Amino acid sequence: MGGMMAWMLLWGLIGLALLVLITVAIIWLIRHMLAGPGSRSDPAEEELRRRYAAGDIDHEEYQRRRAELRKR
Repeated sequence: MGGMMAWMLLWGLIGLALLVLITVAIIWLIRHMLAGPGSRSDPAEEELRRRYAAGDIDHEEYQRRRAELRKR
């Protein structure tokens, strides 16, 4: 009977892991669907934000370059 109990415990853990995995996948899918296409940022703007945050460019330069990127 001990072997049967071990198999029951193993299948219970596999079922629980599968349930958690499905729940996480559904939450991820819903978040990406609600985010929409406009939420994905332009890599050039990301690089510009990174340079501004690092102090490589000042505020005026950041605003000017961001305006140029958004014209395209």
